[in-house]
Amino acid sequence: MEFTIGSLELNRTNPAHLGTVPLVDSFGKGGQAPVEKAKGSFEKYLLAAVEELNGQQTTVGKLQEQLITDPDSVDIHDVTIAMAKAQMSLNLAQTVIDRVITGWNDLSQTR
Repeated sequence: MEFTIGSLELNRTNPAHLGTVPLVDSFGKGGQAPVEKAKGSFEKYLLAAVEELNGQQTTVGKLQEQLITDPDSVDIHDVTIAMAKAQMSLNLAQTVIDRVITGWNDLSQTR
């Protein structure tokens, strides 16, 4: 079983900023950001994160079912590790959602 986390790369436009990714000009001609690059990128990232979270939860469910039906075919440590990863991901998602809601409430109250 292999566990991977999708990576999010940020583009640097200022050479004084630290990083290992080569500098990329993220603005088109005239200093405006290209619309096709920015459109839907947050939505796609959010959907990918939710799909990864769902995949971890279903993997744990399958491992637990396999542990109950055929205990010799799966190692209990793999089940425990998968459960811990899924729980950590769920806690992180809940924290992010809470912070986004708190930030939105703070922004809406300052208007």
